Amino acid sequence: MTFGQFLSILKARWWLVLLIIGTVVGVTLVISLMLPKEYRASASVVLDFKPDPISSALYGGIASPAMMATQVDIIRSDRVAQRVVRNLKLNENPQIRQQWQDETKGEGSIEAWLATVFQRNMEVDPSRESSVISVSYKAADPRFAAGLANAFVQAYIDTALELRVDPARQYSTFFDTRSKEAREALEKAQTRVSTFQKENGIIATDERLDVENARLNELSSQLTMLQAIAAESSSRQAQAQSGQGDRMQEVLNSPLLGALKADLSRSEARLQELSTRLGDNHPQVQETRASTQELRTRLEAETRRVTSGVTVSNTINRQRENEIRNALEAQRNKVLRMKAVRDEGLVLLRDVENAQRSYDAVLQRFNQTSLESQTTQSNVNMLTQAAPPLRPSSPRITLNTVLAAIGGTLLGIGVAMALELRDRRVRNIDDVVTTLGLPVIGSMPRPGSKIALAKRPSLMQQRLLAPLPAPAKVA
Repeated sequence: MTFGQFLSILKARWWLVLLIIGTVVGVTLVISLMLPKEYRASASVVLDFKPDPISSALYGGIASPAMMATQVDIIRSDRVAQRVVRNLKLNENPQIRQQWQDETKGEGSIEAWLATVFQRNMEVDPSRESSVISVSYKAADPRFAAGLANAFVQAYIDTALELRVDPARQYSTFFDTRSKEAREALEKAQTRVSTFQKENGIIATDERLDVENARLNELSSQLTMLQAIAAESSSRQAQAQSGQGDRMQEVLNSPLLGALKADLSRSEARLQELSTRLGDNHPQVQETRASTQELRTRLEAETRRVTSGVTVSNTINRQRENEIRNALEAQRNKVLRMKAVRDEGLVLLRDVENAQRSYDAVLQRFNQTSLESQTTQSNVNMLTQAAPPLRPSSPRITLNTVLAAIGGTLLGIGVAMALELRDRRVRNIDDVVTTLGLPVIGSMPRPGSKIALAKRPSLMQQRLLAPLPAPAKVA
């Protein structure tokens, strides 16, 4: 079908197209005028995702699509809708309760029933590139629509605050109990430490171990020194007992022994002189010999006395060495006992420190959750309040009329084309050529039409000679 044929069909059935357009527009207009007017009121909230000073360590400051979707689901939840019912006290209205009784026969909750009714006319529109959420409500009364939109926003703000505060209150109760338990554990650990220190005589600033260690080191040094002295005295005693006492340092350094040796040397020299000059039996020689023997006896006795002093000194040194060794062993055992006591005390002190750290950590979390549970500020703030709209949002008469005109035009054209296809008629020269397959020799004007002569042939005259059909091929 050519465009000319299409125009000829519309020209022939224009009255049907106009009738359908008028009918559709009229019906749409009547229905639009008969439909009850609905008013749409909108309020908006803004979500602040910046962390506050209390929960800065727990919450982030970036708004994610998942978080925005969560907030939209919260607004659409039954909890928010039922909170709207409770805030407006609609469940106490006798007329509404009677309507609920009539529709549900008293089954279920009136709050849930009203929440379901309100949710049908409530729409939530989150912004794609910001943290603003719009809440709209449709109603026949503009003031009622504005009131419900604001009520939904306020219920959402209160619910968001509850969702933030209620877990903090539960955590606060939990950490309060845990802090009391941690405090009791700390007090028990401190009591054990105090009892242990009291039983073992440990002072808070215990320096006894350092003193005892110093004493142990001193005893060790004394023992080493006495061992050296005892070894030396033992060697001198062995020298004295071996018959070499006259060579000992004590003997050589003794003034009395030196004087006796000098006297003995002089006496021996005099004895030899007198023996040579007077003979062995001379009384003077005898006297001198007796004097020499007496000096020799005294020298031996004094030598024995000096060497016996070395033995006594060695015995004393050995006794002192044994005493110092016993004291050192006792001091070592004492230090070991004190170290064992100190290690046990350190274990108890570590228990106290661990209990203190646990108590401090629990107390910090308790203070934090306690502050969060007492907060009255939410991260949701009202941006704009809904005002009663001046014009209804539906029905839109102008828009409906335009859409009805467009739809009626399409419907009229469709009906006209359907009727034309059902009852095909010749509307122009192209229809004759297409239908009969014969050339057009001429066309007669309609009766009563004026034939206008022009210098240029008309469209009908241009189509006087139609294209001839192609000649058949002869076999």
